[in-house]
Amino acid sequence: MPTTTDAPSDVPTLCCPPLGEGALDHQEAEALAVRLKALADPARLRLLSLLLAAEGGRACTCDLVEPLGLSQPTVSHHLGRLAAAGIVESDRRGRWTWYRVRPDALAALRAVLDPRPSPRRGSTC
Repeated sequence: MPTTTDAPSDVPTLCCPPLGEGALDHQEAEALAVRLKALADPARLRLLSLLLAAEGGRACTCDLVEPLGLSQPTVSHHLGRLAAAGIVESDRRGRWTWYRVRPDALAALRAVLDPRPSPRRGSTC
């Protein structure tokens, strides 16, 4: 049976309100920066695009090595950074790990970066 690896407990689930609603406090800015830093790498952006385009929205680490042109340990490192930021989650199946993008994480980032004030507060990021 596969196991799902969620974001580590040190990555807060709740982040901050949309930027258009007012100034972030220090803790909110730190939480958002963790996720944005994880995305601020060309290999990780390519990984996200590969995962989102994959059949069923999931891909095995072994299937991501060749398209990226990187070694398996390097791909695993980048996926680990995305997982630590709560952007992807993994399922371990035997010796292989399958990854998928967490739709809630992308929706939360989109909501935070939306310049229009939102009637709802408490965006997750």
